[in-house]
Amino acid sequence: MQARIGDLSRLLGAELIGNPDTPVARIAPLETAGPGDIAFLANPRYQAQLLATQATCVIVGPAMRDAAAARGAVLVAADPYLAYARLTQWWAQQARRPAEPGIHRSACVEEGASIHPTATIGALAYVGRGARVDAGAVVGSHSHVGDDAGVGAGTLLKPHVSLLQACRIGQRGIVHSGAVIGADGFGFAPTGADQGGRYEKIEQLGNVQIGDDVEIGANTCIDRGALEDTVIEDGVKLDNLVQIGHNVRVGAHTAFAGCVGVAGSARIGRHCTAGGGAIILGHLEIVDHVHITAATVISRSILKAGQYSGMFPFDDNASWEKNAATLRQLHTLRDRIRALEKKT
Repeated sequence: MQARIGDLSRLLGAELIGNPDTPVARIAPLETAGPGDIAFLANPRYQAQLLATQATCVIVGPAMRDAAAARGAVLVAADPYLAYARLTQWWAQQARRPAEPGIHRSACVEEGASIHPTATIGALAYVGRGARVDAGAVVGSHSHVGDDAGVGAGTLLKPHVSLLQACRIGQRGIVHSGAVIGADGFGFAPTGADQGGRYEKIEQLGNVQIGDDVEIGANTCIDRGALEDTVIEDGVKLDNLVQIGHNVRVGAHTAFAGCVGVAGSARIGRHCTAGGGAIILGHLEIVDHVHITAATVISRSILKAGQYSGMFPFDDNASWEKNAATLRQLHTLRDRIRALEKKT
């Protein structure tokens, strides 16, 4: 496909420097872009790439306007990264083959399910009794929508998604393949030694409620609540392989990178972020606007907005072992220092 940069300027609300009829055919990284490509520069550290790029057009911020104009066509946007994001959305929409409304002949739709005439039910998908699939929603091939579950208008369940019994997702959501919404939370009661020291299952009687404009990555799992619902509020973005435990509440417009784990009954505020591999223990409270760096373990509640880190820096193995050995002696050193302080 091709687009004229004048049309893209109007689409993005960006100032155009150059011939509006100039065509571009691909969005490309700045360092590898060539003729016919459009690229973007959001970080001034990469200004050298701007001067060297062969891209036909570059999206930049106001501070880079003159430097970019010296090399060719430019779209000047207040936030070039946001403009790039919106450009990708438009580009994908133009290139995507729209889903054809209707129920595939191999799909199984149980009696009592409500399927809007503009919704799409893919091949070998299953929709249970009492389930509702609203206008323009897509249930991908091999996906499962359980009894009394709900899929909001315009939401896309990609192939092999499981939205289990009585769980609901709002409008304009995207759920990627392999995600499981509404599996049982991890709840077991230990029996006494006289009963064999076994674990007795606690039935999970809550559901999962997901708001509008939520995106859920591949193979992410959101467990149903034990008694109350697990809640994911509007605009939340979850990367691949994220684990959300039972009874967790994640506030609006919070984003978690891959492999984040949140244990049961934690309460996460709005506009928070967690880097890849971060862990939040159960029954904690995280207030709004908290940013947790990658691989950090949160073991107590955070009641003040800000950025929090808990990583022990990596090193070569020999140095790391020496430092770890020193850390094990900290309590002894502390006691010795206290004893010396008392003497003085």
